Amino acid sequence: MNALPQPASDWALFLDFDGTLVEIADHPDAVVVPETLPGLLKRLAATLDGAVAIVSGRSLAGLDALLDGALPAMAGVHGLERRDGRGQTYAPLDRTPAFRQARAAVQAFVEDHPGTVMEDKGNAITLHFRGAPAAADAARAMLSAHCHAMGDEFVLMDGKQVLELKPADQHKGTVVQTYMREPPFAGRVPVFMGDDVTDEYAFAAVNQLGGHTIRVGDGDRATAAHHTIDSVNEALQWLNRLARQLADHR
Repeated sequence: MNALPQPASDWALFLDFDGTLVEIADHPDAVVVPETLPGLLKRLAATLDGAVAIVSGRSLAGLDALLDGALPAMAGVHGLERRDGRGQTYAPLDRTPAFRQARAAVQAFVEDHPGTVMEDKGNAITLHFRGAPAAADAARAMLSAHCHAMGDEFVLMDGKQVLELKPADQHKGTVVQTYMREPPFAGRVPVFMGDDVTDEYAFAAVNQLGGHTIRVGDGDRATAAHHTIDSVNEALQWLNRLARQLADHR
């Protein structure tokens, strides 16, 4: 891996949330957000003329609550929910009957497997098994069956002790591509920082656009990212340095 890229004022900065800006928690609601994070994001946005966005698997409402509405541009549920740089929000699609059946099955699975947690994200469902790792195979088999029954419209995505059933036509790569066609991101050099398998879509898209890709942690896992950083703490330190360096050169 190469050294981290040198800061530039023409960047468009895209950031994952869990595992990148905050440490992953056993339960999504237990995540601890550093007090300084919302201010850091605002400073980065100010130095990059607003071209900063969070791209996360969490819901848009959840991100706003955790970050105190720090950024106009944020994408939730891997792009099924998205707010552009002007504040325009694009809502998720309505659920299909087959998806409702999958949702009921996941609810039943969670009731039968203590330690597992379901997140209902509208038109996507996330099943966390960090608190019950022995349930991983059964969870994957159950969700795989429902995904197969829904055909090509839905995909099952693996993450860090988490599985997500979601529409196939949206992922973090398509989110970045969409932002890069809009102000204030258009014409800039995209930079994506993330930690999980779901971020690989964004790494591939940003690489294709000639940008910079940074993977946080998991140094042994294959990745499309061109750069790595060891931990959330180091990622935050780098972002703080980035904000200072960009401010000094304005």
